[in-house]
Amino acid sequence: MSDFGIEVLWVLIVASLGLSAVALVFSIFHRRHIPAAASSAGDDLASEAARTLLREFEKNGHSADAALITWSPDTLRKILADDLPETQVIVVSNREPYIHNTRDDGIELLVPASGLVSALEPITRACAGTWIAYGGGSADRFTVDENDRVEVPPGNPSYTLRRVWLTEEEYQAYYLGFANEGLWPLCHIAFTRPIFRASDWQVYEAVNRKFADTVVAEARNKRPIVLVQDYHFALLPRMIRERLPEAIIITFWHIPWPNSEVYSICPWRERILEGLLGSSIIGFHTQFHANNFTESVDRTLESRIERADAAISHGGQTTLVHAYPISIEWPAELLARLPAVEECRARVRERFGLPANVKLCVGVERLDYTKGIPDRFQALDELFTRYPEWVGEVVFLQVAAPSRGTLPAYQQLHDECLRYAEELNQRYGGENYSPVLLLAEHHSQEQVYEIYRAADICMVTSLHDGMNLVAKEFVAARDDEQGVLLLSTFAGASRELLEALIVNPYDATMMSEALLQALTMTPDEQRERMRPMREMVRDNNVYRWAGSMLLDAARLRKRGVTGNGERTSNSNNVVSIFERARKAAS
Repeated sequence: MSDFGIEVLWVLIVASLGLSAVALVFSIFHRRHIPAAASSAGDDLASEAARTLLREFEKNGHSADAALITWSPDTLRKILADDLPETQVIVVSNREPYIHNTRDDGIELLVPASGLVSALEPITRACAGTWIAYGGGSADRFTVDENDRVEVPPGNPSYTLRRVWLTEEEYQAYYLGFANEGLWPLCHIAFTRPIFRASDWQVYEAVNRKFADTVVAEARNKRPIVLVQDYHFALLPRMIRERLPEAIIITFWHIPWPNSEVYSICPWRERILEGLLGSSIIGFHTQFHANNFTESVDRTLESRIERADAAISHGGQTTLVHAYPISIEWPAELLARLPAVEECRARVRERFGLPANVKLCVGVERLDYTKGIPDRFQALDELFTRYPEWVGEVVFLQVAAPSRGTLPAYQQLHDECLRYAEELNQRYGGENYSPVLLLAEHHSQEQVYEIYRAADICMVTSLHDGMNLVAKEFVAARDDEQGVLLLSTFAGASRELLEALIVNPYDATMMSEALLQALTMTPDEQRERMRPMREMVRDNNVYRWAGSMLLDAARLRKRGVTGNGERTSNSNNVVSIFERARKAAS
């Protein structure tokens, strides 16, 4: 080709690119300014309108405004007073925050060492709400009034606990059966096969209906905010929605949500998703789990997914799906009742006969196969094998509260842990030295925090966990800015506590090396790591977790929408995001 031909070709190419750019600019300008009624792309415009409004909602509790707020019980009370005046807050969970048991000398009050309870109890106190839960204590029926209510906390009542009674058959099938032999292993990657029984499912559905009846009975009006907790109540949001269509229903799923392929093995997968989509908002600990839920809906149900805005429209209703990382109370109220770290250290060492120079490593959780307790024993074994000079210099104290002990998988775990602890003590122990102390018994929160303050190292090695509040409790307990946290990469807390020693619990060699690093870490490095973790837990405490959800609920309420696709009586002239999404999907 001649030089002239080449020049002509280049001119044509440049001209073509120029015309394309002009067309693109014109198209963008045209779409931004054309009236919606005259546009043939009504669905796209409706989606864009919904998207604009949805962006006003906080994502993960990390908006610029949220970062400037000091989150406390007073903050929650102010949100309720200013943004949700005269709104009743109802919490629904399987586990109750206070349990009454009979003893030979009378009635004993037990406050369970539960992550869910420790997160929600201060919120319910701050909101003066109503907490609905299964009454499983042996003296629970003797401590309620004629309406099955009891005012709590004892000595300083600030909210109402409403107990729901279940028969032993109901508890076995709903809780131990479908919830914990079915949904629990389904949602956790711990290689335990889920067990699904039609009889368990029928009872699960009936118990969810019983709790729905209780919510309706406890609601003082048609527009409460209902906080539904966890996998025990997957059907409850839809049941409440059918009877209280103007309620704001926020469901928080405290455990991981599996990927869509794993989830699809559940025989009642459609019913569970439809039940959860009765919620106004569904919350997860991490965006990853929220994404898994959305993918499960997309694969299983006919729905419209607004991925950019974390919204799902199904059956004329729209649900927001957000990540709200759960946390703990800050400052922890019980810390004020505990002595200084050095005294806690002395107490714990005296209780267990530990010399002052021995390094104390602790683990605290329920005895559950998702927590990776045997993997810690294996890491300790690996440490002693690779670095025998540490034999006699470190003790591992494992607090493992008994849990679901009638289920075969938990019985097997209990036996495995006992056997492993005995083997390590026989192999490496001596007359006055046992490298493993296994306490398979319940401890109060005050006892647990005393152990945190006495420890040199805390091991959180979950095989799979939604968040894991033990990690955050250990950090909160260390106002001396000392101690080292070993944290599983498969726990949601590893996304926030970045200064911990992040480990893979399936790799015993890696864990032993991290354990060695923790044992030899200088006080200055411990402080450099602990300080930013404490700041994170302080700034992202449980009040921020709850406040973020309540603020989102307030914005829904102000727009006159609840999730059912209809505007309520006090709605203004702004077309609701839910109505827009419904029209766009039609």
